Amino acid sequence: MDEVQITLPDGRVGVFPKGTTIKQVFEALGLKDSIIGAKVNGKVVDFWYELESDATVEPVSLDSPEGLYLIRHTAAHVMAEAVQKLFPGEVKVTIGPVIENGFYYDFDFPRGFTPEDLEKIESKMKEIVEENKPLVRKKVSREEAIRIFREAGETYKIEIINEIPPEEQITIYEQGDWFDLCRGPHAPSTGFVKAFKLLSVAGAYWRGDERNPMLQRIYGTAFSNERDLTEYLTRLEEAKKRDHRRIGKELDLFSIQDEIGPGLVLWHPKGARVRRVIEDFWRKEHERCGYDILFTPHIARLDLWKTSGHLDFYSEYMYPSMEVENTAYQLKPMTCPFHIMIYKSRIRSYRELPLRWAEVGTVYRYERSGVLHGLLRVRGFSQDDAHIFCRPDQIEEEVLGVLDLTVFFLRTFGFDDYEVYLSTRPEKFVGSEEEWDKATRALQSAIESKGLKYSVDEGGGAFYGPKIDLKIKDVLGRAWQCSTIQVDFNLPRRFEISFVGEDNLRHTPIMIHRAIFGSFERFFGILIEHYGGAFPLWLSPVQVRIATISDTHIGYAEEVYNILRQENLRVEKDFRNEKLGLKVREAQLERIPYLLVIGNKEVENKTVAPRKLGGKNLPSMKVEEFLRLIEKENNPYKWREVENYS
Repeated sequence: MDEVQITLPDGRVGVFPKGTTIKQVFEALGLKDSIIGAKVNGKVVDFWYELESDATVEPVSLDSPEGLYLIRHTAAHVMAEAVQKLFPGEVKVTIGPVIENGFYYDFDFPRGFTPEDLEKIESKMKEIVEENKPLVRKKVSREEAIRIFREAGETYKIEIINEIPPEEQITIYEQGDWFDLCRGPHAPSTGFVKAFKLLSVAGAYWRGDERNPMLQRIYGTAFSNERDLTEYLTRLEEAKKRDHRRIGKELDLFSIQDEIGPGLVLWHPKGARVRRVIEDFWRKEHERCGYDILFTPHIARLDLWKTSGHLDFYSEYMYPSMEVENTAYQLKPMTCPFHIMIYKSRIRSYRELPLRWAEVGTVYRYERSGVLHGLLRVRGFSQDDAHIFCRPDQIEEEVLGVLDLTVFFLRTFGFDDYEVYLSTRPEKFVGSEEEWDKATRALQSAIESKGLKYSVDEGGGAFYGPKIDLKIKDVLGRAWQCSTIQVDFNLPRRFEISFVGEDNLRHTPIMIHRAIFGSFERFFGILIEHYGGAFPLWLSPVQVRIATISDTHIGYAEEVYNILRQENLRVEKDFRNEKLGLKVREAQLERIPYLLVIGNKEVENKTVAPRKLGGKNLPSMKVEEFLRLIEKENNPYKWREVENYS
């Protein structure tokens, strides 16, 4: 009989018959209750996995990330069984994957699920968990699978089966009398799904195509214990309070209106003030770092996008072209070709390089309506885009400069925690392996020289070059993809741009694409949620509000208002004939950093009585003292030195 040799993390070696399952291996070694699955040569598998060749086998514990994946995948099946048991004959199942922080399952259920339905589904899930049903993996032929699901009336499953490659084994997972088409892996039994919660219902088109039927998607989450579930649900509630869509409406920052179109953002005066502050700071720092600021059109001839390759590789995200004077034009999805054409407008020398060009460029990309999400996923947005044209020997130095600028920006806006990823050469790529290796080493060296911890995303680079991605973490620990640095061998060749080298020959420059915020819309949405709308003073749309106690104080309050305006503070008046308590509450709800109260004492002594956001009353002081008090808070370079923000 053929045998396989398995090696455990502790160095132990075991020999088993070929085809032995992970369950049998662990039973032979003395299975622990806390083991839920395994990693075979790094791949997560369940107890039904059959060993066909020598392998390294690592047990997966209940409380590991891999164990959590198995729990959540099993929870999706438990939920699907509960739904079909509660609504027999009414519901067809489609797909139920694990996602970040949980799972979902899509159902064809004509009437839709109500909050009351979710409660019933949760109760039925608890019954199924209590039964502790084993999940049994069963291999079936394609013909048998089609027969099984045709008899069950599961038409979506038949469609999926017909798309499975002929060489792939079809498997069904059974839990008692319920079953589902699935590759796995899963927990050994339903009893491992102990701590779970159904969260919401949303509509989702089958296959993500609006021409297909609308399905009902139930989202849920699951953890290995109740403590972790409770902590997650608490964070989720806090995230709801910080939802930028709700806060944006409350603070009158922005809106997205059907009359204009989904995914198209209107910046209201207060939101526009914050954007202007960010843009001014952005331009100032880029000019300090040797960037020139560019402006380019919103449309271009369609042929430009043919040359760039966007029509071949990116057309599904581009709006339809328009015809003007018998010529096709295209709304720009990217600024790259425009910057290249500026580079190409004359002959360049090696002595000019690097050229650093930056633009706040508004671009338009078609996103399906189902994925649009406030400011975080839109159709029209302004990128903080920049391109660096350099010689191959300048890549590392330029990437170092970009990393420095990126980290500086993120820290200035209050983000100290971020994850760094280095994405390497994919299977399909342009350029030579030598170019890729040189560029990848330059990126890696730049990251390491900055002492940044990073993960390698093998094969995750774009087809045109390796890249560095930075994901910032907000106050709730959520990661957001913002900053990216990409090396490009492709576009310079497609556009045939060059520079004259020291040898008087033409050479192709390297193009580095980089964005720090990603887009102003998305970054603003992240900022709103990070601060819960209570921006630091230097960013706040209204920095100071002046509130009078009665009409007799308006004259002096006007004087204070004019002084603050002269100091370029964003200041508002509240001189209404209302009670002071109301004015204070409204200022707090609007997250205004300082409320200056003016009454008889302040008029008599020519002072102001500051009240900070959060309710702290400061002693009365002269206006000049107040200006000195907030000087650091109103300085983007120093605001974090202030006690409240350190």
